[in-house]
Amino acid sequence: MTKLLYIQASPRGAASGSIAVADAYLAALKAKTPDLEVDVLDPWTANLPEFDGNRAAAKYTVFGGGTNEGSQATVWDEIVAIADRFISADRYLFAIPMWNGGIPYKLKQYIDVIHQPGLLFGLDPATGYFGLLKDKQATVVYTSGAFAQSMPSPAYGIDHQSSYMTAWLNQAGVTDITEIRYQPTILTADGEGDFERAKAAAAAAA
Repeated sequence: MTKLLYIQASPRGAASGSIAVADAYLAALKAKTPDLEVDVLDPWTANLPEFDGNRAAAKYTVFGGGTNEGSQATVWDEIVAIADRFISADRYLFAIPMWNGGIPYKLKQYIDVIHQPGLLFGLDPATGYFGLLKDKQATVVYTSGAFAQSMPSPAYGIDHQSSYMTAWLNQAGVTDITEIRYQPTILTADGEGDFERAKAAAAAAA
């Protein structure tokens, strides 16, 4: 059985273009992978913990090779439980709208919670960071209102969206990444046609 974690970074639900395109990918993948198990994660309703000083202290204890105790052990166990849901998946599907050139803050909060030493990455003082995830695949749907790869930057926006996601996934050990872009969603003469073509491209990518 293949487990896919579907992370819906848009808070717009059925009105979201990124989710609609990701849904087209998922429908095609399900048709080809009958044993696919889908776990949907909505960071807007997931009640994610604040990455506060106590959690930061727990992280640095692990970084230093120590063992968390007391309240730090409790919050670290909470972080491990959330990260385990991500680690246990074989594949990832992200639906990500561009917010101010980057990713929605709830997705960033989720990443800040799960991207921890000993869980998603390690650090070798001689060679740098290395990922702990092995044999994973990610598909990322990117949408944006004005920005597109064909539009001049920075006049129509700067792509910190895909650059951040690629760098983060790579640091965690995920290098098999498929990008699906529905950009721009607003500055286009054929919005409906672009939308349909993006969904068709998503289905083909599956």
